[in-house]
Amino acid sequence: MSDISYLWSLRERPALGSRRWCIVWAKRALHFVALLKIVMARRSFRARGVQVGALSILDRFTLEGPASHLSVGEHCFISGSTEIVALDQVRIGSRVVINDRVTILTASHHVGDPGWRSFKKPVRIDDYAWIAVGATILPGVTIGYGAVVGAGAVVAKDVPPLAVATGNPAVIRLNARPADLCYDPVALLPAFEAWIGRRADPAGPANSPVHGVEPRP
Repeated sequence: MSDISYLWSLRERPALGSRRWCIVWAKRALHFVALLKIVMARRSFRARGVQVGALSILDRFTLEGPASHLSVGEHCFISGSTEIVALDQVRIGSRVVINDRVTILTASHHVGDPGWRSFKKPVRIDDYAWIAVGATILPGVTIGYGAVVGAGAVVAKDVPPLAVATGNPAVIRLNARPADLCYDPVALLPAFEAWIGRRADPAGPANSPVHGVEPRP
């Protein structure tokens, strides 16, 4: 299914001729050009070999290394000023937000090695994670389900599910977020909100245990 037809299948359906119907279709017309830009950017990354899930917004960020090393789940947002160096695998889950000037690295050099040998390690960012402005994720790190990396943080070790990591080097605060996360970050953006409204998708990852985290009853 194409991006547009998928969005059409999820569209809000107000009663024909109602006040809400007029508002919704006016918003759709207003943001149609922005929607086309989102779709074209997604198709550009897919053409390069990136795996991109439904309704994820990839804002033409910098990608170094083989594009096939990067996969992005559904309903994600990645800022255009992000830099991802995918010399090894970078796996991004669903409903992940990566804000401005974030750097994700998968390779570096051994500082204690006489020959300054390089190494590569994969990075994984699980569902509902939020990587805030200016953060740096170093090679081999896993950001757990619902975890937050604060603005400017430098993360060299795994961040557990639902934890918050802040500072340089990052200090981790455990169990800082609720387990029953159910928001849809892309539904807040005007080009998508005009079509699907501000609602969580009940069929999304919020209703399934993710990496050992059980939603609250």
